[in-house]
Amino acid sequence: MLRSLTDFIAEIAGGGRETSAFAENDYRLAAAALLVHVVTIDGVIGADEMDKLRRLLAARFTLSEDDAEKLLEAAIARDAEAVDLYAFTSVLNRAMDEEGRRRVVEMMFEVAYADGGLTEFEDNLVWRAAELLNITSRDRVDIRKRVRDAFEG
Repeated sequence: MLRSLTDFIAEIAGGGRETSAFAENDYRLAAAALLVHVVTIDGVIGADEMDKLRRLLAARFTLSEDDAEKLLEAAIARDAEAVDLYAFTSVLNRAMDEEGRRRVVEMMFEVAYADGGLTEFEDNLVWRAAELLNITSRDRVDIRKRVRDAFEG
């Protein structure tokens, strides 16, 4: 009871306990926050997109369901406080090689297509993130086509 009350007061005061096992400079958190941004960019947060996002996080980062959920919660909070994509892409550029960054772009397209199609907002967001991740336009277009074909096929 006392812990609940102190958590409530801390939350109202803007503090709160750190419940995340994912540090701010963790590449998994940066990638997950980009994926959350893709899911929310069109203003429609579909169950299909969120399910795909949870599965991707668990599979790509070899996480349990609980850890994937914790990562998702931390990513939602991180995305809400970010002012630009650079906060995420700079972490990924430092932590990943080119192939890893391509995988992040692929994951972004996979989440975007999870609801049945790619909106212009989602496509633009992935384009901007890919540029910041130093992924060539040709690679980005190839990745988009491959993901689209997989969802349509």
